[in-house]
Amino acid sequence: MQLPTEQPILNTLRLVLRPFDLGDVADVVALAGDRAVAENTLSIPHPYTEADAEGWINQQQADWAASKALNFAITQPDNTLCGSVGLRLFHDYNMAELGYWIGRPFWGQGYATEAAAVLVDFGFMNLGLNRINAVHFGDNPASGRVMEKLGMTKEGYRRRQTPKWGVYRDVALYGLLREDWERGRNG
Repeated sequence: MQLPTEQPILNTLRLVLRPFDLGDVADVVALAGDRAVAENTLSIPHPYTEADAEGWINQQQADWAASKALNFAITQPDNTLCGSVGLRLFHDYNMAELGYWIGRPFWGQGYATEAAAVLVDFGFMNLGLNRINAVHFGDNPASGRVMEKLGMTKEGYRRRQTPKWGVYRDVALYGLLREDWERGRNG
């Protein structure tokens, strides 16, 4: 599974998914730096600095070049940044892990589901993946609803698995197989 040389731009009815660039630093800091966003992700620190955002954006470009991961800025057609969606690739297993975050001003508008659905389609159609996994903290049911809308199946629940800011939190595990994705598209 090799990524194309150039990261494509993906479109939905309301959104544009494009590569991040260093011009996004201030918006990433404003959105991902919101404690309410950071506390519901596995890896966003708080406080979140410009240096954090620059390093994260540069790492995305390196990960794309090495076919390790693909990450997209979720934007409105006027280029307003709303969040992020990506896939971390596990080549040996022909699978990926889906991750996303949405800035608080854009919560409740269906952007996470809409953007993730396009990326899931890209993973199965363009990358030939067999499986896409995702996890969410147990006390973040909104993220679980996104996964369910994508056709993912809840496959497990790990109690107090992941520490975030000194507290061990429960994690819900979801998965989607290619065959189930195909059935959902044709069904």
